[in-house]
Amino acid sequence: MITSLRRGDGSVYLTVEHNHYENWIHAHWYGRQTLSTVMDGGLTYLEMLRQTPCPKLLNDHRDLVGTFTEANEWIQQVWTPLICAAGLRYIGQVVSSDIFGQLSIEDLQYRIGDQLDIYLFDSLDTTQNWLRIQP
Repeated sequence: MITSLRRGDGSVYLTVEHNHYENWIHAHWYGRQTLSTVMDGGLTYLEMLRQTPCPKLLNDHRDLVGTFTEANEWIQQVWTPLICAAGLRYIGQVVSSDIFGQLSIEDLQYRIGDQLDIYLFDSLDTTQNWLRIQP
């Protein structure tokens, strides 16, 4: 089942699906993100992990635009410890083609790379292939 999170104007900013066959959660982000959307999205897939644990997150930024660095401290300080406690071990990250999105995720990788295996990829296929070989 796909969960869609929407902005006040009705536009989707995140779809999240627990792919039981692949044993990962696929989070697909759309457009510009704010601290609020990142927090809501991150807590949504934290709840999914708590209900049905799995060690992998496919974090898909192909359609993300702009920076989200204002959320990185919250991700580092609050979300990462919670998500690790829920069993997440691996993040396969599809990087945005937007330079500001790229810089934001590189900053995040630097912040949380000592707590989770987070690898950045340019394509969905490469990201999926990497996640498939993780235990």
